[in-house]
This record gives sequence, C-alpha cells and structure tokens, in this order.
Amino acid sequence: MSGSPRPRAVVVGAGVFGSWTAEHLRRAGWRVLLVDRMGAANALASSGGESRLTRANYGPDEIYTRMAVSSLTEWKRLSDASALPLFHPHGVLFFSSASSWITPRACIDVHERLNLPDRGLGSRRARRTLAADRFHRHRDWAVRGRARRTDGAARRAGIGARFRRARRRIHGSRWPSPASTGHEVLLNGEPASCDAVVYACGPWLGKVFPDTLGDRIFVTRQEIAFIAPPDGDLRFEPNALPGWADFNGGDMYYGLPNVESRGFKIAHDAHGPAFDPDSGDRRMSEEGMTALRAFVERRFPSPAARPFTEFRVCQYENSSNGDFLIDRHPTLEGAYLLGGGSGHGFKHGPEVGRAMAELVVNGTAPDARFSLATKGAIHSRTVV
Repeated sequence: MSGSPRPRAVVVGAGVFGSWTAEHLRRAGWRVLLVDRMGAANALASSGGESRLTRANYGPDEIYTRMAVSSLTEWKRLSDASALPLFHPHGVLFFSSASSWITPRACIDVHERLNLPDRGLGSRRARRTLAADRFHRHRDWAVRGRARRTDGAARRAGIGARFRRARRRIHGSRWPSPASTGHEVLLNGEPASCDAVVYACGPWLGKVFPDTLGDRIFVTRQEIAFIAPPDGDLRFEPNALPGWADFNGGDMYYGLPNVESRGFKIAHDAHGPAFDPDSGDRRMSEEGMTALRAFVERRFPSPAARPFTEFRVCQYENSSNGDFLIDRHPTLEGAYLLGGGSGHGFKHGPEVGRAMAELVVNGTAPDARFSLATKGAIHSRTVV
C-alpha cells in the first residue's frame, strides 16, 4: 500500500460491516485493503448465513428504522451488480400484541413520521388472510436477502477495492498494546503502513482487544433450523409465504419460506449461552430442536411433523443493550472499533459502513448511542 498519494486504510474483517466500510472509504477516495483470515462469506462469520430479513419495525427506535430504509438502496444496487440476485422484494408479516417488545402502535407512529407504508391486520382478518393463503398480497417494502451470497459477491461487485486473505497482528505484539498505534499492521508477518485501521472483527473483537472490549462484547450461541414443507404443499414457497417475525409474549421467533428449496426456516431470537467463535460446538442441541419444533406445532401446524432438513449454529456478537459500536479506539491513534451487530446488524450494513467511513475520513462522530462510552459490562438487551 506504499507509494500512493491517497490516504490508506486497512479494514480487518470482511463481514457485512467491514465490507461496507471498505466500500464507503473507497468512494471517499481512500486506498483500501480489506483483509479476512478465512475469506469473505466464511462459515464462522456472524454475517455468513444463508439468508436474512430486513425490516423497518423497531418500535420507538426511529434511528434504526431510518438506517434500515437508507440501507435499502445500497442493497438493491449491490444485487443489480451481482451475477445472481442477492435481494428479493418479498414481504414480511409481523405478529405482535400490546404486550410485545415491539408494539404495532409504536411502529406505526414512527412509520407515519417517515412516510413509510404500513398495512395492519386485525386478528379476524389475519385469520382469513392466512387461511386463504394470500400472504403474497401483503408485500409492503420488506425484503428477503441472500446473506452468504452478499458477503461473497461484495468484493466482486467493487466493494473494498482490494481484498486479501490474511491474519493480522499489531506490529510488535500479538495483541494491541498501549504503546502501539493504529498506523501499522502485520499481515501474515508483513508490515502494512496506513493512515487508519478499522477493526470490524465481529465476535472476535473481545479477543483482539481484551482490555477494552473483553467485557463489553457478549458472544452468544444461536441455533437455526430448516424444515421440509409438506409434500406437494405450495403454501410454503416464496411466492405464497412471506418472511415473518413473531414478537408475542416478550419473545421473538422468525423465519423464511422455502427459499431455493432449502426448507422452511425457523429461528429463536433469544440470546443463547456464551460461545467461543473459534472452538464452540456448532452442532444443533436436542433442546434447541425441541423448542423450535414446539413453536412450529403452535404456529405452523401443517409442517410440524415434517423432518428437519438442515441445522446451523452461528453467533451474535452483542453489545450490552443491542446498540452498535462505531467509534475510535480510546488509546490507539488511527485505530477504530466497529461491531456489536447484536443479531440485527446485517440489514444495516451499508449505513453502518457509511457512518464508520465518515468518522475515519472527516472525524464526524455518529449518534452518541454508538460510542464506546455507552457500552456497559452488564448484558441487558433493549434494542430488538
């Protein structure tokens, strides 16, 4: 990266946050090297799963609704530039009540202020709609996205400019030390000098910066399953069933239709036990299978007795309350910290990357709730 008159940055971590940061820095005229030890879209990354939903339903948290809507244009642009579609306009159906974490009234109030379309269904009309298999008429703006494909396609579509598969070390030390700066990184033993280093290391942030983030990034084990739809039953195909999320009873389950014949996806959004992204067991637990099966029996009875076709164990890298981390390192000049996706970050990738790039390029700090100072050591999620 030497010999260039343009400012230079190394972005460590090629997940959704790191890739979009690299792209926005590139647009700002910086020369960018995006690195990842296992490559983009690897199976251990938090953003390396098969599919994601994007939504603007965040209750009273208007900042996230705004970020989701602003990110939508970028996701569509990336999908249009890719060989295979990444972004599928499809729809999402929310189940919620007055006692839910995300209440309909709070969402509607925010959407009215932002002129976003909503379509509400009372319980009687919802039953008629579901029974008549007319999910596809409730499409609004929500979408289904191919997550693993987006990470893999990102650099092929121009994101990040240069990509390298490498291990990173701070010069002179395995981990950053107070005497280090954010202007030189060892990549596979070779020094790379730069004007800024952005650490978008997801669940590894606490390992990379144990003193700063070891007790502020909480990594949890998350289980996902796919169920075979009933034979010949087309109600679970993407043209008939939208994505969905059930916020009832202070809890959340969510899922997708039979996308690309992978099966009917179902997941529980409750934070699982503590998890090591390097050595954690990624086999589905019997308890997890039982819980997901019980939910399907209650909400979607027709596939309840069908076999599971696939399981996936990934991780969330949670901040104390679910807000993202977009800030400078408190002591390392030129180093920046990016993470805390907290299970809902994927959809916001373009806006998170833009916010970090503005901080690096112009010193423009994002909203104060994304600062390191607001990240506590007690895990208590408030953002859903």
